[in-house]
Amino acid sequence: MNNIKQVYLNGEFVPADTAQVSAFDRGFIFGDGVYEVIPVFGGRSFRLEHHLQRLDNSLKALGITLDMTRQQWSDMLDKLAGDDSGDQYIYMQVTRGPAPRDHVFPASSKPTVFAYATPLKYPDDTTLANGVNAVTAEDIRWLRCDIKAIALLAAVMLREQAKQQGAVEAILLRDHMLTEGAASNIFIVKNNVIATPGKGRYILPGITRDLVVELAQANNVAMEERDITEAEVFDADEVWLTSSTKEILPITTIDGKPVGSGKPGAMHEKMFAIYRQYKQDFRDGKVD
Repeated sequence: MNNIKQVYLNGEFVPADTAQVSAFDRGFIFGDGVYEVIPVFGGRSFRLEHHLQRLDNSLKALGITLDMTRQQWSDMLDKLAGDDSGDQYIYMQVTRGPAPRDHVFPASSKPTVFAYATPLKYPDDTTLANGVNAVTAEDIRWLRCDIKAIALLAAVMLREQAKQQGAVEAILLRDHMLTEGAASNIFIVKNNVIATPGKGRYILPGITRDLVVELAQANNVAMEERDITEAEVFDADEVWLTSSTKEILPITTIDGKPVGSGKPGAMHEKMFAIYRQYKQDFRDGKVD
Protein backbone atom coordinates (compact mmCIF):
# COMPACT_ATOMS: atom_id res chain seq x y z
CA MET A 1 0.00 0.00 0.00
CA ASN A 2 3.02 2.30 0.28
CA ASN A 3 2.61 3.63 -3.26
CA ILE A 4 -1.18 4.03 -3.07
CA LYS A 5 -2.04 7.53 -1.91
CA GLN A 6 -5.65 7.90 -3.01
CA VAL A 7 -8.58 5.51 -3.42
CA TYR A 8 -12.14 5.78 -4.68
CA LEU A 9 -14.75 4.75 -2.12
CA ASN A 10 -18.49 5.12 -2.57
CA GLY A 11 -18.42 8.19 -4.76
CA GLU A 12 -15.50 9.97 -3.13
CA PHE A 13 -11.74 10.15 -3.64
CA VAL A 14 -10.09 9.83 -0.24
CA PRO A 15 -6.57 9.27 1.13
CA ALA A 16 -5.76 5.56 1.20
CA ASP A 17 -4.84 5.58 4.88
CA THR A 18 -8.19 7.06 5.93
CA ALA A 19 -10.51 4.93 3.76
CA GLN A 20 -12.93 2.89 5.90
CA VAL A 21 -15.49 0.18 5.16
CA SER A 22 -18.06 -1.17 7.61
CA ALA A 23 -17.07 -4.34 9.47
CA PHE A 24 -20.58 -5.56 8.63
CA ASP A 25 -20.01 -5.25 4.88
CA ARG A 26 -21.04 -8.51 3.22
CA GLY A 27 -17.78 -8.46 1.29
CA PHE A 28 -15.96 -8.84 4.61
CA ILE A 29 -18.48 -11.22 6.22
CA PHE A 30 -19.26 -13.48 3.23
CA GLY A 31 -16.90 -12.54 0.38
CA ASP A 32 -20.11 -11.34 -1.29
CA GLY A 33 -18.84 -9.24 -4.17
CA VAL A 34 -16.98 -9.08 -7.46
CA TYR A 35 -13.87 -7.35 -8.77
CA GLU A 36 -11.99 -6.27 -11.89
CA VAL A 37 -8.36 -5.51 -12.73
CA ILE A 38 -7.94 -3.03 -15.59
CA PRO A 39 -4.55 -2.14 -17.11
CA VAL A 40 -3.94 1.51 -17.95
CA PHE A 41 -1.49 2.32 -20.75
CA GLY A 42 -0.56 5.90 -21.56
CA GLY A 43 -3.35 7.16 -19.32
CA ARG A 44 -6.02 5.10 -21.11
CA SER A 45 -7.91 2.15 -19.63
CA PHE A 46 -7.13 -0.90 -21.78
CA ARG A 47 -10.08 -2.84 -23.24
CA LEU A 48 -12.36 -0.85 -20.94
CA GLU A 49 -15.64 -1.91 -22.49
CA HIS A 50 -14.65 -5.59 -22.21
CA HIS A 51 -13.76 -5.18 -18.53
CA LEU A 52 -16.94 -3.27 -17.72
CA GLN A 53 -19.06 -5.84 -19.53
CA ARG A 54 -17.45 -8.65 -17.53
CA LEU A 55 -18.04 -6.68 -14.34
CA ASP A 56 -21.67 -6.19 -15.31
CA ASN A 57 -22.04 -9.91 -16.05
CA SER A 58 -20.59 -10.80 -12.64
CA LEU A 59 -22.84 -8.29 -10.83
CA LYS A 60 -25.92 -9.65 -12.59
CA ALA A 61 -24.93 -13.23 -11.76
CA LEU A 62 -24.83 -12.30 -8.05
CA GLY A 63 -27.94 -10.14 -8.19
CA ILE A 64 -26.11 -6.97 -7.17
CA THR A 65 -27.71 -3.83 -8.60
CA LEU A 66 -25.41 -0.86 -9.05
CA ASP A 67 -26.59 2.47 -10.41
CA MET A 68 -23.42 3.52 -12.21
CA THR A 69 -23.17 4.32 -15.90
CA ARG A 70 -20.30 3.44 -18.24
CA GLN A 71 -19.40 7.14 -18.37
CA GLN A 72 -19.29 7.37 -14.58
CA TRP A 73 -16.99 4.35 -14.45
CA SER A 74 -14.78 5.86 -17.15
CA ASP A 75 -14.57 9.24 -15.41
CA MET A 76 -13.71 7.62 -12.09
CA LEU A 77 -10.99 5.45 -13.66
CA ASP A 78 -9.49 8.42 -15.51
CA LYS A 79 -9.27 10.40 -12.28
CA LEU A 80 -7.64 7.49 -10.43
CA ALA A 81 -5.09 7.02 -13.22
CA GLY A 82 -4.32 10.75 -13.19
CA ASP A 83 -1.70 12.15 -15.54
CA ASP A 84 0.76 9.28 -15.02
CA SER A 85 1.90 8.16 -18.48
CA GLY A 86 3.42 4.95 -17.10
CA ASP A 87 1.71 1.57 -17.13
CA GLN A 88 -0.68 1.03 -14.22
CA TYR A 89 -3.52 -1.21 -13.25
CA ILE A 90 -6.72 -0.29 -11.48
CA TYR A 91 -8.26 -2.70 -9.02
CA MET A 92 -11.96 -2.16 -8.45
CA GLN A 93 -14.34 -4.08 -6.21
CA VAL A 94 -18.08 -4.01 -5.66
CA THR A 95 -19.71 -5.76 -2.71
CA ARG A 96 -23.37 -6.08 -1.76
CA GLY A 97 -22.67 -3.61 1.04
CA PRO A 98 -23.27 -3.58 4.82
CA ALA A 99 -26.22 -5.51 6.25
CA PRO A 100 -27.11 -7.65 9.28
CA ARG A 101 -25.36 -11.03 9.02
CA ASP A 102 -27.70 -13.44 7.24
CA HIS A 103 -26.94 -15.81 4.40
CA VAL A 104 -30.10 -14.65 2.61
CA PHE A 105 -29.69 -11.48 0.54
CA PRO A 106 -30.87 -8.38 2.41
CA ALA A 107 -34.15 -6.87 1.19
CA SER A 108 -32.21 -3.68 0.47
CA SER A 109 -28.57 -2.70 0.73
CA LYS A 110 -26.27 -0.10 -0.76
CA PRO A 111 -23.31 -1.64 -2.61
CA THR A 112 -19.80 -0.69 -1.58
CA VAL A 113 -17.65 0.46 -4.51
CA PHE A 114 -13.89 0.63 -4.01
CA ALA A 115 -11.02 1.21 -6.44
CA TYR A 116 -7.36 2.20 -6.55
CA ALA A 117 -4.53 2.53 -9.09
CA THR A 118 -0.98 1.21 -8.74
CA PRO A 119 2.01 0.81 -11.11
CA LEU A 120 2.19 -2.36 -13.19
CA LYS A 121 5.19 -4.59 -12.57
CA TYR A 122 5.92 -6.94 -15.46
CA PRO A 123 8.00 -10.10 -15.53
CA ASP A 124 11.61 -9.07 -16.17
CA ASP A 125 13.60 -9.90 -19.31
CA THR A 126 15.32 -12.86 -17.65
CA THR A 127 11.96 -14.38 -16.72
CA LEU A 128 10.65 -13.90 -20.25
CA ALA A 129 13.81 -15.43 -21.70
CA ASN A 130 13.72 -18.49 -19.46
CA GLY A 131 10.03 -18.94 -18.70
CA VAL A 132 8.57 -19.93 -15.34
CA ASN A 133 7.80 -23.08 -13.39
CA ALA A 134 4.27 -24.35 -12.83
CA VAL A 135 2.72 -27.31 -11.07
CA THR A 136 -0.52 -29.13 -11.70
CA ALA A 137 -3.21 -29.25 -9.04
CA GLU A 138 -6.77 -30.45 -8.61
CA ASP A 139 -9.24 -27.67 -9.33
CA ILE A 140 -10.87 -27.33 -5.89
CA ARG A 141 -12.74 -24.10 -6.67
CA TRP A 142 -16.50 -23.68 -6.80
CA LEU A 143 -18.65 -24.34 -9.86
CA ARG A 144 -19.07 -20.72 -11.04
CA CYS A 145 -15.55 -19.71 -11.92
CA ASP A 146 -16.96 -17.55 -14.73
CA ILE A 147 -18.01 -15.04 -12.03
CA LYS A 148 -15.08 -12.83 -11.03
CA ALA A 149 -15.92 -13.12 -7.33
CA ILE A 150 -13.80 -11.73 -4.50
CA ALA A 151 -14.10 -15.03 -2.57
CA LEU A 152 -10.69 -16.32 -3.72
CA LEU A 153 -9.64 -18.58 -0.85
CA ALA A 154 -9.33 -21.69 -3.04
CA ALA A 155 -7.19 -19.79 -5.54
CA VAL A 156 -5.07 -18.39 -2.71
CA MET A 157 -4.48 -21.91 -1.37
CA LEU A 158 -3.58 -23.19 -4.83
CA ARG A 159 -1.11 -20.36 -5.46
CA GLU A 160 0.48 -20.96 -2.06
CA GLN A 161 0.73 -24.67 -2.92
CA ALA A 162 2.53 -23.70 -6.13
CA LYS A 163 4.87 -21.33 -4.27
CA GLN A 164 5.79 -24.02 -1.75
CA GLN A 165 6.89 -26.18 -4.70
CA GLY A 166 9.00 -23.40 -6.22
CA ALA A 167 6.47 -22.54 -8.94
CA VAL A 168 4.72 -19.31 -9.89
CA GLU A 169 1.39 -20.82 -10.93
CA ALA A 170 -0.85 -23.84 -10.41
CA ILE A 171 -2.31 -25.32 -13.59
CA LEU A 172 -5.73 -26.60 -12.60
CA LEU A 173 -7.24 -29.91 -13.68
CA ARG A 174 -10.80 -31.10 -13.20
CA ASP A 175 -11.37 -34.78 -14.00
CA HIS A 176 -8.05 -34.78 -15.91
CA MET A 177 -9.17 -31.87 -18.08
CA LEU A 178 -7.45 -28.48 -18.14
CA THR A 179 -9.49 -25.59 -16.77
CA GLU A 180 -7.15 -22.62 -16.13
CA GLY A 181 -4.50 -21.35 -13.75
CA ALA A 182 -5.20 -20.32 -10.18
CA ALA A 183 -4.88 -16.68 -11.31
CA SER A 184 -4.54 -16.94 -15.08
CA ASN A 185 -5.78 -18.56 -18.25
CA ILE A 186 -3.70 -21.30 -19.88
CA PHE A 187 -2.75 -21.86 -23.53
CA ILE A 188 -0.90 -24.76 -25.12
CA VAL A 189 0.83 -25.02 -28.48
CA LYS A 190 1.24 -28.25 -30.46
CA ASN A 191 2.48 -28.46 -34.04
CA ASN A 192 2.11 -24.68 -34.44
CA VAL A 193 -1.55 -24.73 -33.38
CA ILE A 194 -2.52 -22.69 -30.31
CA ALA A 195 -5.30 -24.05 -28.10
CA THR A 196 -7.05 -22.91 -24.93
CA PRO A 197 -10.13 -24.27 -23.12
CA GLY A 198 -13.42 -22.85 -24.32
CA LYS A 199 -15.47 -20.58 -22.09
CA GLY A 200 -17.82 -22.10 -19.55
CA ARG A 201 -18.60 -22.16 -15.86
CA TYR A 202 -15.18 -23.53 -14.93
CA ILE A 203 -13.29 -20.78 -16.80
CA LEU A 204 -13.00 -17.09 -16.06
CA PRO A 205 -13.35 -15.28 -19.41
CA GLY A 206 -10.00 -13.49 -19.21
CA ILE A 207 -9.69 -10.21 -21.11
CA THR A 208 -6.07 -10.97 -22.06
CA ARG A 209 -7.13 -14.50 -22.99
CA ASP A 210 -9.77 -13.15 -25.35
CA LEU A 211 -7.33 -10.67 -26.87
CA VAL A 212 -4.79 -13.41 -27.59
CA VAL A 213 -7.52 -15.39 -29.35
CA GLU A 214 -8.53 -12.31 -31.37
CA LEU A 215 -4.95 -11.44 -32.31
CA ALA A 216 -4.17 -15.01 -33.39
CA GLN A 217 -7.24 -15.11 -35.61
CA ALA A 218 -6.52 -11.64 -37.04
CA ASN A 219 -2.97 -12.68 -37.92
CA ASN A 220 -3.87 -16.05 -39.49
CA VAL A 221 -2.34 -18.07 -36.65
CA ALA A 222 -4.06 -21.42 -36.10
CA MET A 223 -6.16 -21.08 -32.94
CA GLU A 224 -8.58 -23.50 -31.25
CA GLU A 225 -10.91 -23.07 -28.29
CA ARG A 226 -11.67 -26.62 -27.13
CA ASP A 227 -11.38 -29.17 -24.35
CA ILE A 228 -7.76 -29.98 -23.47
CA THR A 229 -6.71 -33.11 -21.62
CA GLU A 230 -4.07 -33.38 -18.92
CA ALA A 231 -2.01 -35.54 -21.28
CA GLU A 232 -2.05 -32.78 -23.91
CA VAL A 233 -0.69 -30.29 -21.41
CA PHE A 234 2.34 -32.50 -20.72
CA ASP A 235 2.80 -33.28 -24.43
CA ALA A 236 2.62 -29.65 -25.57
CA ASP A 237 5.43 -27.93 -27.43
CA GLU A 238 4.70 -24.73 -25.50
CA VAL A 239 2.50 -23.71 -22.57
CA TRP A 240 1.66 -20.11 -21.61
CA LEU A 241 -0.29 -18.35 -18.93
CA THR A 242 -2.12 -15.09 -19.62
CA SER A 243 -3.48 -12.37 -17.36
CA SER A 244 -3.80 -8.59 -17.28
CA THR A 245 -0.70 -8.23 -15.10
CA LYS A 246 1.43 -11.12 -16.44
CA GLU A 247 0.38 -10.60 -20.09
CA ILE A 248 1.62 -13.68 -22.03
CA LEU A 249 4.14 -15.57 -19.92
CA PRO A 250 5.79 -18.81 -21.08
CA ILE A 251 5.73 -21.83 -18.76
CA THR A 252 8.83 -23.95 -19.37
CA THR A 253 8.55 -26.61 -16.67
CA ILE A 254 5.50 -28.35 -15.23
CA ASP A 255 5.82 -30.59 -12.20
CA GLY A 256 9.58 -30.46 -12.70
CA LYS A 257 9.39 -31.71 -16.29
CA PRO A 258 10.43 -29.51 -19.24
CA VAL A 259 7.78 -28.23 -21.63
CA GLY A 260 8.99 -28.92 -25.16
CA SER A 261 12.62 -27.83 -25.37
CA GLY A 262 12.46 -26.36 -21.87
CA LYS A 263 12.75 -22.83 -23.30
CA PRO A 264 10.13 -20.33 -24.51
CA GLY A 265 9.08 -21.28 -28.03
CA ALA A 266 8.80 -19.54 -31.39
CA MET A 267 5.02 -19.23 -31.18
CA HIS A 268 5.25 -17.37 -27.88
CA GLU A 269 7.82 -15.03 -29.40
CA LYS A 270 5.51 -14.38 -32.34
CA MET A 271 2.33 -13.83 -30.35
CA PHE A 272 4.04 -11.72 -27.70
CA ALA A 273 5.43 -9.45 -30.43
CA ILE A 274 1.94 -9.10 -31.91
CA TYR A 275 0.52 -8.37 -28.47
CA ARG A 276 3.16 -5.74 -27.72
CA GLN A 277 2.50 -4.03 -31.05
CA TYR A 278 -1.21 -3.95 -30.25
CA LYS A 279 -0.42 -2.31 -26.90
CA GLN A 280 1.72 0.30 -28.62
CA ASP A 281 -1.02 0.96 -31.17
CA PHE A 282 -3.42 1.44 -28.23
CA ARG A 283 -1.07 3.93 -26.59
CA ASP A 284 -0.81 5.79 -29.92
CA GLY A 285 -4.59 5.89 -30.25
CA LYS A 286 -4.64 3.67 -33.35
CA VAL A 287 -6.92 1.05 -31.74
CA ASP A 288 -9.56 1.29 -29.02
